[in-house]
Amino acid sequence: MQVLVRDNNVDQALRVLKKRMQREGLFREIKARMAYEKPSEKRAREKAEGIARHRKLARKKLQREGLIPGPKKAVYTRDGAANKA
Repeated sequence: MQVLVRDNNVDQALRVLKKRMQREGLFREIKARMAYEKPSEKRAREKAEGIARHRKLARKKLQREGLIPGPKKAVYTRDGAANKA
């Protein structure tokens, strides 16, 4: 993974790198490899992840069809603060 540093702005490049690593799931993988996971725990975790993924897809589908309300959108004020409406 490679991030370009522009105008000697290392802080911004580091933020971009962390965001990319988060998106790729690198932090989750590192955390998982720090300790041994029993096969039964792995199966239970994968099953729970699959159920959560299925529920999320079903919820998104119902929102698209208009059967349930969508997520609340952030409303920005003049000072830049976000309020949930």
